[in-house]
Amino acid sequence: MILAVSSNDIKECANVIKTSFLTVANEFGFTAENAPRFTAFATTEQRLFWQLNNEKRPMYVFIIDDMIVGYYSLALKGNEECELNNLCVLPQFRHQGIGEKLLLHSFETAENFGCSKMNIGIVEENQILRKWYEAFGFIHTGTQKFDFFPFTCGYMEKILA
Repeated sequence: MILAVSSNDIKECANVIKTSFLTVANEFGFTAENAPRFTAFATTEQRLFWQLNNEKRPMYVFIIDDMIVGYYSLALKGNEECELNNLCVLPQFRHQGIGEKLLLHSFETAENFGCSKMNIGIVEENQILRKWYEAFGFIHTGTQKFDFFPFTCGYMEKILA
């Protein structure tokens, strides 16, 4: 079941995001020292509270047996564009279609907020993830290298219906 996030969910959401992105960090050798801004290390309850209450970001969770096992948020950018952020599923719940359900929900939610284009940023070196997003109609639009990341940021977009 997919539900909107409330302030009471923020602590659990932060833990789900950090735990989920830590598998990527471990796979690619990211640490708090060499990539302190990477999602697994930079996500805090305070940041999520700010995004929910001040930025008014739509945030959603996937619930199984009263436990949050997946998450995503949308940053509404104006000009009918939004950015999908932190789509994730806890490792022990992966490969059950939860990520796909969250992604499809994000498309519908974005359209309901008037968005016609969705952007995402990924770890460019994560070709499995890139191919997964491409299977849902995302197009790779470019890359950028930042001094504060030991990886290349890949950018993708999808035109919504």
